[in-house]
Amino acid sequence: MNAFPQATIAVPAIAPDLIGAIGRTPLIRLRHLSEATGCEILGKAEFMNPGGSVKDRAALALIEDAEASGALRPGGTIVEGTAGNTGIGLALVGLAKGYRSLFIVPDNFSHEKTDLLKTLGAEVRRVPAKPYKDPDNYQHIARRTAESIPGAWWANQFDNTANLDGHYRTTGPEIWEQTQGRVTAFTASIGSGGTLAGISRFLKERNPAIRTVCADPLGAAMWSWFKHGHTDFDDGDSIAEGIGQGRVTKNVAAALVDDAYRIPDAIGVEFVYHLLRAEGLYLGLSAAINVAAAVKLARERGPGQVIVTVLCDGGARYASKLFNPAWLAEQALTPTARKLEFLEAL
Repeated sequence: MNAFPQATIAVPAIAPDLIGAIGRTPLIRLRHLSEATGCEILGKAEFMNPGGSVKDRAALALIEDAEASGALRPGGTIVEGTAGNTGIGLALVGLAKGYRSLFIVPDNFSHEKTDLLKTLGAEVRRVPAKPYKDPDNYQHIARRTAESIPGAWWANQFDNTANLDGHYRTTGPEIWEQTQGRVTAFTASIGSGGTLAGISRFLKERNPAIRTVCADPLGAAMWSWFKHGHTDFDDGDSIAEGIGQGRVTKNVAAALVDDAYRIPDAIGVEFVYHLLRAEGLYLGLSAAINVAAAVKLARERGPGQVIVTVLCDGGARYASKLFNPAWLAEQALTPTARKLEFLEAL
């Protein structure tokens, strides 16, 4: 039985264009995990956005802010360094608004995403994956590329706080209304930091007792930052794409976070396959890591909570790896659980 009557978030009968279809995604109750924990574990179905991910929201917020400031003008070119989903969102919104797009992507970026960006008419330049401190990191190359093109605008998703503002204005209020203000906790991983920052700020303004948790893969620095106040801990690596920040971006700096969890890839992959086999949800690893953090929080703090997390994107963009048994075997990540025994490893 649904414990939450239908929310009244306005959904237009006819969206005037693609932009009008971004957001207003449902919350999906994860039945098996909710029953196992005695909590309501709810996933925000961001894979239902037109571009297939939560990054559609950031893309729209960034572009509209640039238009308002005059940084992006008719006929201009959108330039960004991206690990995929933000680029897809920027390309789609850009097409709807008449802009060209050019993206700098690290060469460990999935080919499924690269192919999609090209299908959307974007120019894609693959560069070697290098740390942010290196001047040839893909983000720095994107900035220099934008500076070299007349009429170009660098989206700068990581340090442009229009990103978090978009989530503060849309995603946070949707979660609050959909749970009728009963949400007790929120978990999310960090790519640019906008999702966690914007939603955490909105929810804590409504109720400071709401607990917000960062879900971090191995090798990323946000767990280290939120737990210890520095980014020094380096404890491995992850196959996760689009999350796993190594520095404190301006969006991250604005987040209101109570705790952080490390979620290893092996646990994340078990969640990927549980969500597929038990809930019918075909999702990427970042979504699974978010759900793992929600379940970990539920088990630590006990029954009765209403925990919301983000189902960032679908699994099709990772089919050649995450849903390839041979590749998973090479990575020693073959899922083995048939029920929920893997929860004991959280």
